[in-house]
Amino acid sequence: MAKKECFISKKGPAGKGPYSSAVVYGDLVFVSGQGPVDPTTGEFVGETIEEQTRRTIQNLQIILEELGLSLTDVVKTTVFLKDLDHFSRMNAVYAEYFGPNYPARTTVQAGRLPFDILVEIEAVAARPGE
Repeated sequence: MAKKECFISKKGPAGKGPYSSAVVYGDLVFVSGQGPVDPTTGEFVGETIEEQTRRTIQNLQIILEELGLSLTDVVKTTVFLKDLDHFSRMNAVYAEYFGPNYPARTTVQAGRLPFDILVEIEAVAARPGE
């Protein structure tokens, strides 16, 4: 039987609350929602949706790499946008990182995101061969 293993990133941004960077359960890895935080300074970065999306996905990438995975192992993402009018611009950056075998995805407009960021993305990845 699988057991829950909590993971705290040493290279990614520090959490802004009481949660794990990721939870590993069997062959699945659930990465907590990431935002546009510079992992070195802990400061939020980027004025545009493009800049914030890029930093957010890079943060997901850092956490996955610490667990021996990559963005190609992601099977599902959920994208939370402050404003759905940013969808096409976020989508263009998202496509640079995920593809051509895109994960399943849900995108929603959130009433308000923590720290008034423009985007937050969570991911579920599958460990290959497990």
